[in-house]
Amino acid sequence: MMTLTASTLAALLLLAPVASSVSVAENFLETLRTPRPFHARSSPPRNRTCVAESHNDLKTDDAKNILQAIQDCNNGGHIIFARKHTYTVTSPLNLTGLNAVDIDIQGKISFPSDNLTYWQANAFDLQYQNATSFFILGGSDIHVYGAGEVQGNGQAWWDEYANNKKLKRPVLFAIVGLRGGSVSSIKQRNSPFWHNIVANSSDVTYSGLDLFSTSNNGNFEKNTDGWDIYRSERITIENSTITNGDDCVSFKPNSTSILVQNLHCNGTHGISVGSLGQYPSRIDYVEDILVRNISMFNSSEGARIKVWPDAYSEKSASLTGGGGRGLVRNVTFDGMYLDNVDYGLTITQCYGQDDEEECFKHPSKLNITDITFRNIRGRTNRVFSPIVGHLVCSSPTTCSGILAENVDLRTINGSNLVTCRNVDRSTLGGLNCTDWSKGYNPA
Repeated sequence: MMTLTASTLAALLLLAPVASSVSVAENFLETLRTPRPFHARSSPPRNRTCVAESHNDLKTDDAKNILQAIQDCNNGGHIIFARKHTYTVTSPLNLTGLNAVDIDIQGKISFPSDNLTYWQANAFDLQYQNATSFFILGGSDIHVYGAGEVQGNGQAWWDEYANNKKLKRPVLFAIVGLRGGSVSSIKQRNSPFWHNIVANSSDVTYSGLDLFSTSNNGNFEKNTDGWDIYRSERITIENSTITNGDDCVSFKPNSTSILVQNLHCNGTHGISVGSLGQYPSRIDYVEDILVRNISMFNSSEGARIKVWPDAYSEKSASLTGGGGRGLVRNVTFDGMYLDNVDYGLTITQCYGQDDEEECFKHPSKLNITDITFRNIRGRTNRVFSPIVGHLVCSSPTTCSGILAENVDLRTINGSNLVTCRNVDRSTLGGLNCTDWSKGYNPA
């Protein structure tokens, strides 16, 4: 602890945002704290406060200052990223092994995009679908909140990816190996790749986030998923908004006991299970998922399940596969309003494959069972009109228990057809099924 003179304390009161990361004047520093979110109140009180130092010049690397603040306040502390300060990070941050800490982002954390080559060699490899990250956060009882911003400066990444499909782009906010925690009320902007991944984690809540990534030119913000859940359980995502260029939420392999509710998604590829079955040597499962009260605008999909066939497929130069085994079970989409989407409902076991007949010849080894689409209404666009949904399994034995209840999807013209193949039409709640297919959406 640092002893303060009257003049030092006065200076701190005037210049609080640039205070040292050491724990000082707790009775004063506690007044700088953002109030804890409701879901963090069960955690033990934080008995130290550390304000991370920032050069605040938009060019000098602040990674060492951040690591020092984290170290000083690990095991029961509260770390503040000061308002009106930008923390520039140009080197990777390993923030794992944390315990009982609050990370209070009041200012901005920015990952500059002026050295993409550096990040190719130095970002953390997440060992899944070419995903990397600027930093990884993990441990136990960690709560991230505040009214600040995490900025990925994604435009340069999207521009480069347009010419180099093997470019590894970092996830903006990576949680790996967290047991109990939350992320609340922060802004995420211009993610190079997925906005969030939560991997090998449990009991994590995301609430009140504002995600926004859109390109300012023709090089679109591809693969900017809102949330990707991977090998994790008991995850909640709620009360958030996202505008992006890919899935609003994606349940990746081995996601179980997930609640997604009260989201506003714009420009996305829907709420998606998968893709699954990409790797022949792996068994993927996703089960016990509840998605409810979702607004979906200007999107390619509403509710979607996407599975690779049992045949080699090439979605892109950096995304190939097929032949994996596994199970999707007990997934419920309940309460969705859709406007200007390509398809309202989608099940495909032909992901990554352009020729649907090839998928029927090589049925997926990943079964889909006990899926409910309930209380879904809205309007599709002209892309697949007059078809509003695509429920196609690769064989009669790979899908069972597909239910639709109170589904009212209408296209702007035509007869509101749903392509139904290898599914039991008697449980689809009167959907206007047809064998006619215009194909699935490859995005």
